[in-house]
Amino acid sequence: MDTMTAMMERNTATAKTPGAPTVQERTTRKRATRYLLGGLRLALGWIFLWAFLDKLFGLGFATEAKGAWINGGSPTKGFLTFGATGPFQGFYNSIAGAAWADWLFMIGLAAIGTALMLGIGVRVAAAAGGLLLVLMWTAALLPANNPFMDDHLIYAGVLALLAVTNAGDTWGLGRTWARLPIVQRFGWLR
Repeated sequence: MDTMTAMMERNTATAKTPGAPTVQERTTRKRATRYLLGGLRLALGWIFLWAFLDKLFGLGFATEAKGAWINGGSPTKGFLTFGATGPFQGFYNSIAGAAWADWLFMIGLAAIGTALMLGIGVRVAAAAGGLLLVLMWTAALLPANNPFMDDHLIYAGVLALLAVTNAGDTWGLGRTWARLPIVQRFGWLR
């Protein structure tokens, strides 16, 4: 028996193995995974962008109009003054309402949200977003409902997953972004 015939018989046997996915099933799973990751990227992008918009304009959800940043309110003062608990409370209380903290926080929310929504710079956005989320987690240690785990850490993990899977390519501008010479030269910008 020649090598080609042996390979064909082996491939046929593999395809007929009970429980083994077919090529079509693998393709369908890959497509579904891409769409799921693209949807998660858009959802997390909207969470960051919405937090920015609500704090900027005081849309009445988490921030009232009188507390809006454009009306002289501070996006960091309330939470870092009254919501910070645990071992880092003193540090967070000391930076509550500082202009530099307000600017960094708001620029971070806007940039991370925009990058995730567009699917560009997802690796940088995921790293910055993960850092911001871990800092927010440390501001309220220990979480109220669990000894250590809360949604901030879960979101940070999802951001890492989005970064390593090029989730900006699905329903985003990730592929176009990846073709830019600077992004090709510095892959971490992907």
